[in-house]
Amino acid sequence: MFEPSVSVGFLHDGTLSTEQEAAIRWARGVGYDVDDVEFQGADSAREFAAYDVLWWHRDAPLDEEWGSDAGGDAVESALHDGGRLLLSLRGMAAVDAFGVDDVPPNDVGTGSITEPTGVLWKAIHDDHPAVEAFDSLRVPICEHGAVPYARYEGQLPNRGEVLASTVRGEHDLPNQVSVVSWEVGTDGAVIGVGAPLAFDEPTSDHVAHRRDAFAAGLVNALADDGTDHPSRPLDRDDLRTVRRELSDDLRPSAHLTPPANWLNDPNGVVEWNGRYHVFYQYNPGGPFHDAIHWGHAVSDDLVRWEDEPVALTPSPDGPDRDGCWSGCAIDDDGVATILYTGGRDRAQLPCLATADDDDLRTWRKHHDNPIIDEPPSDLDVLETDHWEAEFRDHNVWFEDERWHQVIGTGVTDVGGAVLLYTSEDLRDWRYEGPVLVGESETSGTVWECPEILDLGDADLLHVSNYEDVRYFLGTFADGSFHVDREGLLDHGDFYAPQSMDDGDRYLTWGWLTEARDVSAQWDAGWSGAMSLPRVLDLGSDGRLRQRPAEEVRELRERRLDVPDQLDLDSGDCTDLDVGGRSLELDLTIRLDDADSVSLTVLEAPDGEERTPIRYTRDGRLVLDRTASSVDHRASTDSLEMRVPPYDEPLSLRAFVDGSVVELYANERHCMTGRVYPTRSDSTGVSLSAQGGSATVSSLAGWELGSIWAATDTAAEPTAPRR
Repeated sequence: MFEPSVSVGFLHDGTLSTEQEAAIRWARGVGYDVDDVEFQGADSAREFAAYDVLWWHRDAPLDEEWGSDAGGDAVESALHDGGRLLLSLRGMAAVDAFGVDDVPPNDVGTGSITEPTGVLWKAIHDDHPAVEAFDSLRVPICEHGAVPYARYEGQLPNRGEVLASTVRGEHDLPNQVSVVSWEVGTDGAVIGVGAPLAFDEPTSDHVAHRRDAFAAGLVNALADDGTDHPSRPLDRDDLRTVRRELSDDLRPSAHLTPPANWLNDPNGVVEWNGRYHVFYQYNPGGPFHDAIHWGHAVSDDLVRWEDEPVALTPSPDGPDRDGCWSGCAIDDDGVATILYTGGRDRAQLPCLATADDDDLRTWRKHHDNPIIDEPPSDLDVLETDHWEAEFRDHNVWFEDERWHQVIGTGVTDVGGAVLLYTSEDLRDWRYEGPVLVGESETSGTVWECPEILDLGDADLLHVSNYEDVRYFLGTFADGSFHVDREGLLDHGDFYAPQSMDDGDRYLTWGWLTEARDVSAQWDAGWSGAMSLPRVLDLGSDGRLRQRPAEEVRELRERRLDVPDQLDLDSGDCTDLDVGGRSLELDLTIRLDDADSVSLTVLEAPDGEERTPIRYTRDGRLVLDRTASSVDHRASTDSLEMRVPPYDEPLSLRAFVDGSVVELYANERHCMTGRVYPTRSDSTGVSLSAQGGSATVSSLAGWELGSIWAATDTAAEPTAPRR
């Protein structure tokens, strides 16, 4: 565990506190060669270079003036010469003074600890020396006391890679980032630990042993020249490696997912120079919603995709400091341009950026952001605990010689709303008024991610209201939307869709939200997926149609050996001689005199885990999740949607892909659910009829390939630490 040959320079500014003295005793007690070294002195940089590891363990607050005159420049110089530095407790707050990062922790103070508290380690880094002694990602290191801390909350370091957040008792706190790794210069390395790594507080032997092993692992990792210090993935090779290392049976391979960490809304979906780009809300800090950046994936054909580096990052001093939130991409006379919502403190306002390259990898933010300074003053825009005004998300198009923009909001004591703005140059915008205002009791208090599409004989407006994606069919004219028909775009775990005009069709992606708890997402190391690209249009009856893009058929790798048709007797169950975690199943069901027919997927041989898809005589399609997983962290709520009687017989396309079940009924109705079977043999497929006989008049199936063009097959995944 310990490396006695390691020399440690314990930094201080003149007087050692009781906590610092305890830390030195601990380090010497386990065998490290420790000197206490004052920052001040003309030869500081030379002195610093003599140690394998510099350690600044500080419990007292930093003076506002603390910095280069107190030794910061000397430490920075040592790091650029290959030095190694451990910053703990409030010491992590000095990363800007040491030139390590221009974004220091934004939550620094002293906390009262009354239960085991420590680090919530990221799954992608579970081989790090700091945690190699443990069989869990949750490592308590302190039990009691008033302990200083330094954390990132709502923000992330600009250059560092997050290693861990916080665990307190039985509660995971992913948004309290407490351990960060930085690379400095060519060989310098820094680990910041703002977690309660205290040595002068009463602690049980059990927790003290973990604290000691954790602290020694940090020192050893820094001292070992062979240790690969994690840094934020910057290029496509890094992202391929990350994706491979987080492979598991529940991770979809035919649906877009982040390489690691968090994904939510699709943003800026666009075809540019012959390539499809999907940007998305992304948190590089971990699989939780916070400190949002823009992730990026690209494809030549809608079939094979590749991860691209992060496209948009919050600016430390900008109006998007706390997040680059949802927006859209447009072609401004040959210049790729995005409008997105920037968040800072309690304000969220529209911001503009333009691409610096044809691959859309780098973006230049407009110098006058935000481009709209405030919500309209003549409308009682909803204020909440989080926001001065609920005012975000953008859909922009060019028509009648000017740009049009709709923004989502809510009107106090009324309901969700969509607002219209116009502009000649994308920079100066005029407020034109509400496009549509709903009623909170029926359609939600806030409408997010609005989008208006011209489908020819009708216009489509859809909004997301925290729970559902509601759509309205009708006419958009003179700045108002006149509704003829409305419904839900998807009846399941689907949210915040965005579309692009692909010539003769609209392609739409939606965020497939997770249906397992925060801890399960953390253990997986990734969260969120995109739907398959869907085509939206109108049927001959004027109703909305949805179906997978034709290109999705190219993912079919092997046709399954299933009968072309089946007669099902009441109570019988036909096990199909197929199975898998990435399948497409196409079938047509006629109920005859049956009450229902079930297509069951992801089924264990003994039925302990199974996910029936049930079509009933009263016109419902049900995704039954009551037994889909034995993991208590997964949702057991079932999903259902009405399939009107005129749709009988039912034509069903079912995509089963890792934890995704995406259903298309008669090319009209969609329902997408997330399921999480734990058993490796939960891969079976069967058909059964209940309450009478039924006919499956057509049946076909295929194994699906991976959409990730350049991702090699990963080694067998190991069981995650929990």
